[in-house]
Amino acid sequence: MEAEARIEAELRAAIGRGTAQGCPPKFAAALEHAVFSGGARVRPQLCLAVAGACGDPDPALSSAAAAAIELIHCASLVHDDLPAFDAAEERRGKASVHAAFGEPLAILAGDALIVMAFETLARAGAATPSRLPALTTLIARSVGAPNGIAAGQAWESEPEVVVETYHRAKTGALFVGATMAGALAAGADPRPWVMLGEKIGEAYQVADDLLDAAGGAEAGKPVGRDAALGRPSCALSLGTQGAVTKLKELVGQAAASVPDCDGADRLRALVSAQANRLVPKNLAVHAA
Repeated sequence: MEAEARIEAELRAAIGRGTAQGCPPKFAAALEHAVFSGGARVRPQLCLAVAGACGDPDPALSSAAAAAIELIHCASLVHDDLPAFDAAEERRGKASVHAAFGEPLAILAGDALIVMAFETLARAGAATPSRLPALTTLIARSVGAPNGIAAGQAWESEPEVVVETYHRAKTGALFVGATMAGALAAGADPRPWVMLGEKIGEAYQVADDLLDAAGGAEAGKPVGRDAALGRPSCALSLGTQGAVTKLKELVGQAAASVPDCDGADRLRALVSAQANRLVPKNLAVHAA
């Protein structure tokens, strides 16, 4: 089964369990909306690509790890869109969860998706329990404190912040979690895969800054929020062309960081292929 199909099947199973009989109907609809309203599934695909490069001897566990990463990512978007943060009415070109279902259900949906991520991991890990503690700890640290995505969001409430520190937590932490989880699920040493996650995470944050600053049809959410809210932004600090150059450098560094292994060439090609889709189309001239 291809990576995309594995991811969707695992997500469908997780949401199916969560929205089974007894779940409040509007809450069930909010969960569905949060997970299946579009998205490239980049983080779970990266997780499976690393697992594949490491042999992927336990596809059930790697698929569950990939789905857990995506469920957490979806939860973070639900929370990020809330009035307390971005106050975004749209996500991926559709109504955000709080806009469609109200703020209380959006908060609860985000919380439930995080719990669902760890339930998904626990169910698959029962067959190979020796790998479960390390995987659970790794993914939990990618989400929480002191350096996970929650901490990254918290930096926005500080009077001073180093942009790299903020980006490393808010965006990079879950990408590092994805690469390391792929290796761990395959029974491999996760440490050589840290830099790949870090560089891709940095690249995606720069791309997000560019989308926020320059917009374009692919933004799928309100633009100009970083400037309006006084947030750190590579696009604002480096300028558009400087940020595009930085983005391309990071993608190249990510591809170069892939450790030597049986699946290295395929994974490097996958990473490099992200360069074109990361640069907003209305800025592509700067990437030439």
